[in-house]
Amino acid sequence: MIDLRLLREDPDRVRASQRARGEDVALVDSLLSADERRRSSGVRFDELRAEQKQLGKLIPKATADEKAELLKRAEQLKADVKTADAERDAADAETQELLLRLGNLVHPDVPVGGEEDFVTLETHGTIRDFGVEGFEPKDHLELGQLLGAIDVERGAKVSGSRFYFLTGVGALLELALVNAAIAQATAAGFTPMLTPALVRPQSMAGTGFLGQAAQDVYHLDKDDLYLVGTSEVPLAAYHMDEIIDADRLPLRYAGFSPCFRREAGSHGKDTRGIFRVHQFDKVEMFSYVAPEDSQAEHQRLLEWEKQWLTSLELPFRVIDVASGDLGASAARKYDCEAWIPTQGKYRELTSTSDCTEFQSRRLSIRVRDGKQVKPLATLNGTLCAVPRTIVAILENHQQADGSVRVPEVLRPYLGGREVLEPVAR
Repeated sequence: MIDLRLLREDPDRVRASQRARGEDVALVDSLLSADERRRSSGVRFDELRAEQKQLGKLIPKATADEKAELLKRAEQLKADVKTADAERDAADAETQELLLRLGNLVHPDVPVGGEEDFVTLETHGTIRDFGVEGFEPKDHLELGQLLGAIDVERGAKVSGSRFYFLTGVGALLELALVNAAIAQATAAGFTPMLTPALVRPQSMAGTGFLGQAAQDVYHLDKDDLYLVGTSEVPLAAYHMDEIIDADRLPLRYAGFSPCFRREAGSHGKDTRGIFRVHQFDKVEMFSYVAPEDSQAEHQRLLEWEKQWLTSLELPFRVIDVASGDLGASAARKYDCEAWIPTQGKYRELTSTSDCTEFQSRRLSIRVRDGKQVKPLATLNGTLCAVPRTIVAILENHQQADGSVRVPEVLRPYLGGREVLEPVAR
């Protein structure tokens, strides 16, 4: 959540942020009104309680005539205090409810607009010309079936649409990707983490996933637990309700977990193969830093993502995501999009978000710097979302006979294999 003091001091900045996101600007004025009622009812409550305490001291010393009048006033004060307390609680609850609906403040350099209004910052690698090479590229599903690596038919039979099995070399390729990604993250100073896939409501809400993204979240009603869509959630909640000493920062974690997403808003999109699925595994980077260091850390996370995609020898571009396409928690987000030959376009493989103090305020995570205790900043960055990375590797490194060249960085994790060969039918 944002700082209420900032809202009071500069409401136009918050309105501009909401407008850039395409969100409800009137929410700002509703929140200002609720906050004013919360503060005024709090003052009223404190004044009545002070009078009540003072009256309590006067009654024992009063004469009989005075005491009757004072007792009458005490009864009225008792009712007024109860009313003021209820008004204060109601205004506070409304303020908190509205505050939780407000997205993070958009960074002023973020391009304004919708999904297609991003700005391309840089491109890397060379897109192959399969025509010059003399063959038509196969898509990842056809390649995966030739390699005995992907089985979507049985995935659908067992679990429904958008589920899949990785089989044989496909399973080995996932394990290679995960191990190589964790190795890179560990070398960069991240602490490897295996995280819970089920979290309590306060963890999911605190990270910001029960607002605009709620439709994509799986909820277990009987247990009141949520299946995570990313290990960002348990990693963000890991230090919930804690105060961290400043000399421990930055704290960097690399979480590996299954991820579950309903993909409720994407019917009919990317239904072929394993590009958009309900369950997948992912290695996620997560950082806790001092607020003044968040922008520099954001650039570092982006560099680690670029290092990873470069090591996989994939052509990709980096985009500055537009304001209307940001998640509620992000002040700014960069995506790395790999070229997918059979789609003829770049598609998101990794993203990194600077969430500033938004999540730490909701999760009550603070930093102690000398005598000062204040919220810290959190950031996240995908290192390897496995299925999409497999899609990009198969399509970009395919050969005319249906085999796939293995990037050098993965070979030690695949028993030295240089090529994935089609299996005999």
